[in-house]
Amino acid sequence: MFSRKIFGERLKQLRIEKKARQFNLAELLNVTRTQISDIENGKTTTTIEKLWLLADYFDVTIDYLVGRSDDPKRR
Repeated sequence: MFSRKIFGERLKQLRIEKKARQFNLAELLNVTRTQISDIENGKTTTTIEKLWLLADYFDVTIDYLVGRSDDPKRR
């Protein structure tokens, strides 16, 4: 089952590891910084298109981002 909490936690963790700011992700996704904050805090989610962009940006799988896998590596 999809968990906004897991998605938000993983997004925040990846963003911090990459030393990116919420503003950087907001620009990438063409949303506001507040929307990125809401995603990271589990209040909302995003579209499949933006999920795809995030997976590419962080070089991880979509399954990892949404909590279906604990392995972030692409094969």
